[in-house]
Amino acid sequence: MSREFPDRVNPWTAAEGKREFHGTIALSGMTRLAPLMASDGEPAAFSARFSMGYERRPIIELQVKAWLPMVCHVSLETYAQEVRRNSLLAVIETQAEQALLPDHYEAVLVTDSRLAISDLVEDELLLGMPQFPRRPGLEQVAWSTGRDDEKGSAGHPGANPFAALASLVRKGSRKPETETE
Repeated sequence: MSREFPDRVNPWTAAEGKREFHGTIALSGMTRLAPLMASDGEPAAFSARFSMGYERRPIIELQVKAWLPMVCHVSLETYAQEVRRNSLLAVIETQAEQALLPDHYEAVLVTDSRLAISDLVEDELLLGMPQFPRRPGLEQVAWSTGRDDEKGSAGHPGANPFAALASLVRKGSRKPETETE
């Protein structure tokens, strides 16, 4: 991890000074992202450029690039998923301010006048991850329930694997006979 940036920054001061931060952050240090990865992988690279913008509000131009080691949900193989994100972030101090932002800005809520750049990078990586990881170039996958056209799942023609379950449900739905007085 390169330490060419502070842990936390005041976005108003950074925007007034038109500060720019670059660096890399280890994936293993990202507490929300790390459990979703197959391994530690290579660090994520980022660039954060601060400026004053809309209504004297700090604006952050954030670029993030990483190769995330993920497990394909189809083949169960580990592969590297490229994530590239370019975002335009506007700093807000209350949730109500979000409604006032133009549509092309993403809101970043700052409550104590300090902002962790590593949290911004982690947010962008989480947003850029596929919901269902699938290794690129994976060919068509044939799905099967274990039954082919000629034989049932138990090796008998026409056998239904849920037939036993259906008979149990029918037995359980009968009303118990009550004793008469």
